[in-house]
Amino acid sequence: MVYTATAPIHLSTGPFMPPMPATMTEGSVPRQLRSLALPMVWGLLATMSFNVVDTFFVAQLGKAPLAAMSFTFPVVMLLTSMGIGLGAGTSSAVARGVGAGDSNRAQRLSTDAVTLTLLLSVTVCLLGWLTIDPLFTLLGASPELLPLIHQYMSVWYISAPCLLVPMVALASLRAMGLSQIQGTLMGVAALFNAALDPILIFGLLGAPRLELAGAAWATLITRSVTLVVALYVLRARVGLLVNPIAPWEKLLKSWRAVVHVGLPAMAANMIIPLASAIVVMMVARYGNDAVAGLGIAVRIEPVALIAFYALSGVVGPFFGQNHAAGKRARLVEAQRILLVFCLGFGVLLATILLLFGPLIAGMFTDHPEVAAVAVRYLAIVPFSYGAYGLVMSCNAAFNGLGTPWPAMLLSLCRVLVIFLPLAGLLQYLWGLDGLFMAAAITNVIVGIWAWRWLRWQLKHEQPNY
Repeated sequence: MVYTATAPIHLSTGPFMPPMPATMTEGSVPRQLRSLALPMVWGLLATMSFNVVDTFFVAQLGKAPLAAMSFTFPVVMLLTSMGIGLGAGTSSAVARGVGAGDSNRAQRLSTDAVTLTLLLSVTVCLLGWLTIDPLFTLLGASPELLPLIHQYMSVWYISAPCLLVPMVALASLRAMGLSQIQGTLMGVAALFNAALDPILIFGLLGAPRLELAGAAWATLITRSVTLVVALYVLRARVGLLVNPIAPWEKLLKSWRAVVHVGLPAMAANMIIPLASAIVVMMVARYGNDAVAGLGIAVRIEPVALIAFYALSGVVGPFFGQNHAAGKRARLVEAQRILLVFCLGFGVLLATILLLFGPLIAGMFTDHPEVAAVAVRYLAIVPFSYGAYGLVMSCNAAFNGLGTPWPAMLLSLCRVLVIFLPLAGLLQYLWGLDGLFMAAAITNVIVGIWAWRWLRWQLKHEQPNY
């Protein structure tokens, strides 16, 4: 169901704002989860292509521009984690407001979350813009690459608020069950960026040849258009964007509600690249071929897991609305559906990657030693993908319930308490295969833990928004 405001939208929320429809609190639970997640699958596929397309065109410029762009990934991931965290906090708070029938509260939360995101992103990006050279020197960039990095990041930092603000705005739409709008907007933005990249990088159609800076300018233009469209939809289509000027006490109340979930969600997302870095360090002792093989496998992995990413993106709002509405039976049913889907789809993924792993790896490399490592990874780790999908969904459910610390603790323990000791032991016993086995066993252990913890939480949690 798509909600369209039926009354004029004023700059201030009044006491007679009609309740917004809590579209996730009625109807078939499996059908709702499926209809919410499917648009996110296509949107996420398009978003994943965003960086791939940038990297492809920049690679045509030579090794130096590609290396310069590669140095920017940690900063990009850090700011993206900020957006994901703030989006999770916004989605959780707004969904609970809608589920409880408090439309004024949902409006205020959505608007104040956009304001907070704008202030934080502009502040962080201004600091980053002023410290480009010392920061990337610290990250290990050579003096020869610094001018190229400066070309790219001096424009990219300007575009970053135009990335983070739409992420939070679209999280509000997702909280209302409007994931199809987000999926469509993400897809169109990716296509627009793919069209702009070659024009600005290589100077086609009369445009100036900007080379590496052209990729950043394409990103800035695309994100600016996305920002305008997202804010228009938020205000004119669903009426969630109102007057951003509010008493200080109301602003603080809204910001506390957002960061209550947002800060732990940010931290949990930052743990993921940390875990990836640790795995690369461990694999590096087996040589460059092993690292290259791992690189192929971890490029394939996000595409294989995209259904789980999409599902976790809508689980939070679903749990938030139904929790605030007191629909505990729907939450219990949703948890059961998550278990069945994640484990069933996980087995299917593992079977496909086991059978076709050699063929898939061969599409990325013609070096047998490199392909062999990728094939071994795809034969072992995917059998835990179902459990990992369950972890993602349970973490999203905790955020939706407004209790983010279990998700934070699960993510932290997954890396530091379970994986690292297990990886050290199994790597000693069975080498590279032992390392991959440690990753799979860790996913299974944390998946069981997350599911049981969520079941306990649903038995004891009271509606709260």
